[in-house]
Amino acid sequence: MERDEYQEERARMVENQIAARGVRDPRVLAAIREVPRHLFVPGTIRSAAYQDRPLPIGSGQTISQPYIVALMTELLEPSPGDTVLEIGAGSGYQAAILGRLVARVITIDRLPEIAATAREHLQQLGITNVEVEVGDGTLGFPAQAPYQGILVTAATPEIPAPLLAQLADGGRLVAPVGGRDVQELIRVRKKGDQVVREYHGSVCFVPLIGEFGWKGR
Repeated sequence: MERDEYQEERARMVENQIAARGVRDPRVLAAIREVPRHLFVPGTIRSAAYQDRPLPIGSGQTISQPYIVALMTELLEPSPGDTVLEIGAGSGYQAAILGRLVARVITIDRLPEIAATAREHLQQLGITNVEVEVGDGTLGFPAQAPYQGILVTAATPEIPAPLLAQLADGGRLVAPVGGRDVQELIRVRKKGDQVVREYHGSVCFVPLIGEFGWKGR
């Protein structure tokens, strides 16, 4: 049974850190109120789970700050019938949020130990519509394509071509694009053979490693 203090902290987080900064989608806000972020961070830093900052989860990876999770989720415009691909499973928190908003989520991580932890977290919460895969996320997951939404949770020098190819017509892709230190948060809409880009401010993510991302650490 979750302690009441976490419910209260989560409600304050949504009100003060997310809604107050402009995230309005009621489905997104409800999902973030419901998913216990503290279960997705290491026990030694659990007290910081509802602070508006990224936190380390091991193997050089992080769980994104709550506001960025909310913003990227809202930009993705998730619908209940969507199948969504997430690149960078991390702790599984973002996938858990998406799992409450869409029909199916495929999340990929290149690190087996990170993927295994994400899988454990999702199973602990009884989330059954999220599939965790291990592999090079820059290649996407063509077996389940096309996707109505693709969310990239690591910094890429450019949007990987395989991801654009696996995006459905009318689909949305959200990714931090730029250098290793600072990126621009970009939303792409696919319209036939065209992609339309929108820019949504500066962000800072760990690098996306892979064939169509950064090469090596």
